[in-house]
Parts: sequence; structure tokens; C-alpha cells
Amino acid sequence: MKILFIYPNASSQLGFHYGIAHMSAVLKQAGHIVDLWQLCEDIAPLPSKEEFISRLKRIAPDIVGFSVVTNQWPYAKKLASWAREATSAPLVCGGIHAMAAAEEILQTSSFDYIFRGEAEEAFLEFIEKMARKENVAEVRNLGLIQNGRIQINPVRPLPDLNKLPFKDYDVFDFQKIIDAKNGWVGLMASRGCPFSCTYCFNHQMVTQYRKDLNCSFKRLNYIRHFDVKQITIEIEYLLSNYRNIKMFIFDDDLFTFYRPYVTEFCQAYKNVSSIPFVVNAHVGFFDKERARCLAEAGCKIVKFGVESGSDRIRRQVLHRHMKNKKIVESIRTAHQFGLHASVFLMIGLPDETYEDVMATVRLMGKAKPGRYRWSFFFPFPGTKAYELSAKLGYIDYEKMTHLANFTEGSCLDFGEKHNLFLKKVGRVMPWFVNAYSDLPVADFYRKKVEEILALDSQLWEEKADNIHEEDKEISRNFVKQGISHYAIKYNPFMGVISDYFTTKN
Repeated sequence: MKILFIYPNASSQLGFHYGIAHMSAVLKQAGHIVDLWQLCEDIAPLPSKEEFISRLKRIAPDIVGFSVVTNQWPYAKKLASWAREATSAPLVCGGIHAMAAAEEILQTSSFDYIFRGEAEEAFLEFIEKMARKENVAEVRNLGLIQNGRIQINPVRPLPDLNKLPFKDYDVFDFQKIIDAKNGWVGLMASRGCPFSCTYCFNHQMVTQYRKDLNCSFKRLNYIRHFDVKQITIEIEYLLSNYRNIKMFIFDDDLFTFYRPYVTEFCQAYKNVSSIPFVVNAHVGFFDKERARCLAEAGCKIVKFGVESGSDRIRRQVLHRHMKNKKIVESIRTAHQFGLHASVFLMIGLPDETYEDVMATVRLMGKAKPGRYRWSFFFPFPGTKAYELSAKLGYIDYEKMTHLANFTEGSCLDFGEKHNLFLKKVGRVMPWFVNAYSDLPVADFYRKKVEEILALDSQLWEEKADNIHEEDKEISRNFVKQGISHYAIKYNPFMGVISDYFTTKN
């Protein structure tokens, strides 16, 4: 059969889809034909309705499979309506949104089927049965409307990662992705996470799998690793087949979770590559031994999910149990071994106050990571954080349906005063961090922060459009003087210490 995957990735950061890459490899291994259309402006202009329909007719797939995250759902639904005019092939929806909102997707009639969870084996069974014109209604992980009623089947056990075939890079325009991302190439050495953060889909996945399989977290085997040898072979393949790779970035939820795996990987990596790499860590699973191994293997950046500098918000809202002292220690340990510490932050969290946001600012000013990347909290349906946001009456559902990313605004409504404050911090967080640090520029930025905090909504809107240019000009002047400071760098939602970007450019 001929399967077309559609990956809506519009108005968002260009991504490589590991799930589709594995799914395509599984299907091709079984003798099926696979094509992919990734819709992202960084690859090509988004198609008009006529262009979309024309291309689908030209491809003439037997099955059309969409992979959808929640913020892409409105666009995916529009594409599905266009697809209905182009083909009679069944439309299938997978991805995170299918786990979060399976019934809602089917109720729209936009899709004939949904697949939940890690569905490489389930989707292959579905395709094979469709090819033989057999009944697919009992395939696990599948959802459909049967006899006028929604039927959501239980999931099957999670796949053994080391039995999956090598990812299919050919189905992507992978060289174009590399070039568009300035040589940064994603890898994934594991799947799963041990934590149950309220804003993340992992706790939703674990709950559903444990329910359907009637098993403990341990028996579920949620955290799985690819064999180190398999990862090194993949790295060698990429280096041999693609140009201009400058950095590998491991997108594992928690690369540093299992210390023996980190040690084994780092030893093996040195034998196959000198390309620097990036990993995700957690302050509870990061120490000098891990830092030393990573640094010696060529790791350059270690990313920590902190999200908030408010201990109350982390404990009560996010279920992230860590102390500010440990956060600061982990960042300093990374720097001790020459690793560039990067921190993820969120603002606009449910029940978050002005003081909670300022606690985040002050923590960054004290810890002084190499960089921090911030976004507005987004309440993914089905998560505990969504339930809390809804219960407290914060969600602007109309705005929620139009948000394509998490960096340009919030769909939570805290009232005019706090909404305006969040817009200001979200636009130029480095000014706030500089102001509340012990950096030599603190007094200068404290005055800048006081100026923008005094602006009303109209005056702020007039200033906001040009504030990034102002940040660039201020930064250029401080760089000339050799004065350390944070500036907006690489994208509009990242603050980077000048000590780094003046030596890397």
C-alpha cells in the first residue's frame, strides 16, 4: 500500500519527527510505499487549498496519516477537510493530540481513525489488514466510530526499541532540515521519563498504558534505551550521508537518567565522532561524574528543565520536586566542567503571581546559566495542568484554538494588569534577569525594567515592536566594552550570556 504521512509544523520551530521516521522504516521493511509531506515555512511556503489538493491527487495515497500536536490541531483539521476533497483514502490521526483528545477528534468526522501512543507495530498491523481488506476494528491503539458509537481500543505493550528498524531519514528532506537548523541535528537515545510533571503528556501516557495493560510502572518498562552500538551506527550514517552537521542534539526527555548508560555512551561516542553535542538533564540526575563524562566526550550544552523559580509553583502546580539550591549547584557543576548550562523556563502558569514570576527572574540572576529559553505555559488537554487551569477559570478557549506556538503569547487570562506584565517579561526577559543579577549591568537594566513596567498597555504596544532592536544595540555597546550581560540571541525567546556568544560567533 502507499501511505502518505502529513506532518503539520506551521508557524512553529522546524522539527524532525522521530515517530514518523521509525513508522516509515517499519512500513518500508514490510514492503509498503511511504511518502511524507512536512508543512513548515522553513522548508517551503505553506500550500494553498488548490496546491494541497493537487499534490494529494498526484501522490494518490491509499492511506493518509497525520501526526498532530495540540497547537497544530486547527491547521490539521483544515488540511483534513481539504484532503476529503482530494482523495477517498481513509484519514488517520496520530501524535500527542490523538492521545489527549481521541474522542473529540473522531466526533469532528475529520478523521476516520485515530492511533494512540507508540504505534509502530499497531499501525503496521492496521495497514496489513487494510491491504488484505480485513476488519481492522480490534487493532490495539486504534480508535474509530463503529456502528455509530466511538470505540477506543486499549493500547498494546510498548515496543522494544532495539527491535525497531533503522530510522528512515530518506522520507524527510533531511539535508534541507539540517541547513535550515544551521547544522543542528536531532538524535534520540531513549524514550520515556520517570517524572509526572502536570504540564507534560508523559503522565497521561503512563496512566493510559498502565490502565489498559493492568500493570505497574516498573512492569510497563516506560523508560527504554536504544543500544549504544545502534546509536553510534546511526551517527556514523548521518556523518557519511549528510553535509554541514555542526551539532548533535539529543532530544531524550532525560538523557542523564541512567548513569551507566551515560558512561557507556560517552566512551563510545569519542570513537565515532568529534562533533559537539547537547543533552537534556535533570538537576536530580546530574553530578560531577556525569558532567566529567559528558565533557570528555565532547558535550557542549546541558539543558535543565527548571520551568519556575518559585518553589511553591514547582511543588503545587507543576509537581517538579527540586530545590533552588540544587538548581544552582547543578548549573555551577556544569560550568565547572566547561559545559554550557541551558535552562527551560515557563511563565503564565496557573495560579502564578507577580512574585512567582519575579522568583524565576531572580533565580536566573543568581544561578547565571549560559542561556535560558522561555515560553508561555500552554494547557495541553488531558494533562493535570489543563484541569487546574480550567478549574481556576484561566483558559481563554477562543485564543487557545488560534495559538500555533508557545512563544508569542498565552491563552490564559489573568486579568489586564498581570496579562500586561507577562507580555513585558515574555518579550524581553533578559532585561529582567540582568536587572536582578550581580552582573555589572544590573543598575542599567534595573532602570530599563522600571521604565517598561511603568508603561500602560498602549504605550507598551508602541514600544514592543522595536524592543528587540533596542536590545541588540544595547548589547553591541556592552560587548564593545567587554561587559558581561544577557542578550536576546539566536531566537526571540532565548537569553544568552555575552561571554558565550562573543566567543562563538
